Order: sequence, then C-alpha cells, then structure tokens
Amino acid sequence: MNNCFISIVGVIDHREDLFRLPVYLNNLFGVLHEHFSDFEIILVNNTNGLRLDDKIEALESSLKQNIFVLNLSSPVNKNHAVVAGLDRSNGDYTVIFEFDFYQKPAIIQALFDESSKGNDIVYLRAKSRESNLRFRLFYKLFYWILRNYSTLQVDDRAHDTRIISRRALNSLLRLRENLRYMKAIYSIVGFRTTSLEVDEPLQHDGSGFGEKFSTSLVAITSFTTFLRALLLWIFVGSLGFLIFIIGNALKVKMTNVDFFGDYHDAVPGWTFLVVLTSIFFAITCLILYIMSIYLSNIYEEIKHRPMYIIESVKRF
Repeated sequence: MNNCFISIVGVIDHREDLFRLPVYLNNLFGVLHEHFSDFEIILVNNTNGLRLDDKIEALESSLKQNIFVLNLSSPVNKNHAVVAGLDRSNGDYTVIFEFDFYQKPAIIQALFDESSKGNDIVYLRAKSRESNLRFRLFYKLFYWILRNYSTLQVDDRAHDTRIISRRALNSLLRLRENLRYMKAIYSIVGFRTTSLEVDEPLQHDGSGFGEKFSTSLVAITSFTTFLRALLLWIFVGSLGFLIFIIGNALKVKMTNVDFFGDYHDAVPGWTFLVVLTSIFFAITCLILYIMSIYLSNIYEEIKHRPMYIIESVKRF
C-alpha cells in the first residue's frame, strides 16, 4: 500500500468512451483501492450533450464517492479538457489515463513505481505508430521540424497517458497558454522525465487532416523558429535567383547568348519584368501568410479567453 494521494484524470471525448466508462472505472477502482491510501477520479465530460450520471449511479458507493465529474458547457480542444482536469487535481501525483488502456489499469502502479525512483513525469511510449501513408509523412515532417528548430525534447511516440508529480504539475499549470500543445508544455516544464515502453501502438485519433494541420501550425509557430528560418531561406533563394536573372540579362544584352548557350535577339525586357514581378509577388504573399499566422496567434493569446467553461460539477 502506497501512503499517498493519487488523482486520475480521464477525458470523455466520444460516445464510445461513455460505453466503456463502467469498466474503465471498475478496473481503476480495483488497482487504486489496493495500492493507494487515498485517491480521486476526475472525469472531464468533453462531449456534446452526453451525460455520465446513469453510468455512474449503477456503480458501488465505495467507488462513486471518489468520482468527480466536470461537465463542460461545450466541447473544447482535448488539450484544454485535460487542463480542466489537471486544474482540479488534488493528489500528490496525478495520472492522465487514456481510455485506450482501460483494460490495463495495472499501468498506473507501474507508472507510480517508476516515478518513485525520482522521476517527476513518466509517460507511456509506443513501439510503433499506426496511420496511413499521408499521416505518416505528415508526422515525420512535423517532428523533424520540432527536433531541428526548437530546444524541445518531444517524443514522437509518446502516449498521452502519464504520471505527474505535484511539483511538476504546479509548474505546468502556471503556463496558461490558450494555444496549447501539451507535449511541448511538458518539455518546457522540464523536471526529470522518463518513459515506459508499451506494446499498444499510437493510433490515429479520428481527427481530420485539417485539424492535425492546424494543431501542427500552433506547435510550429509557438514553440519553434522554423518559419523564421524559412523566411531566411526564401530571402537567400530569391536573392540568388535575382542575381542569376540579372547576370543572364546582361550576358544576352552584350553577347546575344544566354547562360544556357541559346541565341537571342535584343531583349525587349517585357517578359523579364513580368516573370520577376510574378516571382516577387508570390514571395510577398507567402511572407504575408506566415506573418498572419504569428499575428493570429498573438491575437488569440491577448484575448485571454478561458480555455474551458464548466457547466456543472457533480459528486456522487
């Protein structure tokens, strides 16, 4: 028996999670009651209109009295729903426990044992990632940018399930960014971090490519210098192209032969101006688009809107 208070945070995003909820809770209760002196289970209802009461009322009273339900007024980004649960965590340790592992509650004890060795954050690491070719290429590019254009230590095979010590959680909750990418937040917080490898692969969570792309833009613009480096590449490339075009034009004017050995009559200049204007117009548009991303992120942050709104809180 571990003489500590542990909090479990679970986010219900889909109807399938609601169907698995009784088994999820009963499996958790078996491990928590056996291994921990005190515990609480915080459920964040991040669905549109689904209620958990009927599923929970049928459970044993010894389990229900440890359940704390947060009903959000409307669905929010899953990262924000996790923060809602973390804000209300009171434990010495907090475990974010995904429904994907509801049949393996013993993972909680394994995470706690690893954290007892002096680790403040311990996460589950998959041996592989399962997704179609389009998403695999997308993930490779995204994590390549994170590794090469930031100081973040982000594991591309990390599950969301992890245990966090009280001091690490207190530091994490001080970072109140509205545009959140939780894996980056964990890296910023620091503290001693390690992982446990599990057989369960990382699977696609069902979100569309557009949503994934938007999340990646948030992470790239908020936590890396990639776009700033991209602007430099664009400048250097356009400068080199400009030098080539000018040199080619001067060579044709003086010799009537270009760099490729082709003969030309006197250059009227019209085609050259059109090409050059078009190229720089496209570059200007790209730069404006990149700047608009930064401005949009700044706008989202300075509004200081709440990351979530709780409709009701219920104890059983």
